Amino acid sequence: MLEMMNGMWLTQTIAVAAQLGVADQLIEGDKSVDTLAESLNVNPQALYRLLRALASVGIFAETEHRHFQLTPMANHLRSDVPNSIRALAIWTGIEPAHWQTWGRLLDSVKTGQPAFEQVTGMPIFAYMSQNPEFAAIFNGAMTSASSMYNPAIVAAYDFSSITTLVDIGGGYGAFLAAILQANPHLKGIVYDLPPVMAGAIQYLEKVNLTQRCQAVGGSFLESVPSGDAYIMKNTMSNWDNENGIKILQNCYHAMPSGGKVLLVQNVLTTANESSQGKFTDLEMLLVTTTGRERTAAEFEKLLNAGGFKLSQIIPTQCPVSIIEGIKL
Repeated sequence: MLEMMNGMWLTQTIAVAAQLGVADQLIEGDKSVDTLAESLNVNPQALYRLLRALASVGIFAETEHRHFQLTPMANHLRSDVPNSIRALAIWTGIEPAHWQTWGRLLDSVKTGQPAFEQVTGMPIFAYMSQNPEFAAIFNGAMTSASSMYNPAIVAAYDFSSITTLVDIGGGYGAFLAAILQANPHLKGIVYDLPPVMAGAIQYLEKVNLTQRCQAVGGSFLESVPSGDAYIMKNTMSNWDNENGIKILQNCYHAMPSGGKVLLVQNVLTTANESSQGKFTDLEMLLVTTTGRERTAAEFEKLLNAGGFKLSQIIPTQCPVSIIEGIKL
């Protein structure tokens, strides 16, 4: 219990190391704390205490007195690796609006209302549109999360029958890019709010997919681009049933007969079973006005209301599952 309670210590130490960019400083080999501190413009003794703590749990290693090097876990904090989680670590433990929101969990439990709005004065999507720096951190964090989950999701589903796949709420397009890279026959459309599209275009150019993938801006609560299949990764978590049904119906009207929707989501397990989704559900309580995670039965009901039949739920080697719906 004590170790669980002190989880905030580890969250913060990882986040600070990520924000400072310590891992990037150690790419070429170990360095002394004094050298690191000078490069990072921080206090040497305080930095040593930080890295000593992280090394005690396998994140960095002290090679000799006050010298540190990368470890396999610390490698994930580098900014130049495909599976980097640096941005996610910063979002989780440093980004003020997000960290302060978790500090108001008691308020959300008392009222049922998102603490994010108490912290920032507005809903998250409005705040994102008015604060580009926050939006960039958020989208970078979501891209980091995708880098961890994408291989398992891509491997779990057969995309061979799909010609054009539309990623609804796809952010910068990292998830869709992973699917396209594994399925050369596919064409794609990443669809999200207009301010996100500059980052999406830049990312698609970086991974050489601009010939097979478009970046389209718009609101999926109003309409979606045409495609024969639609995929949504954690998108439904942000919305109540009313808006979730609206999104599904927009997909329904834009796709041909027999089209598919693929919801990549946490599926809540039965009582007392361990589930990451039960904690991301608290994130939804804190951050969104009406967002939530759902059980398999709740997803089936949602799909039916949107015009789809639940055909299968495919588990993956990561915490999320692929929920497939076929157009009725």
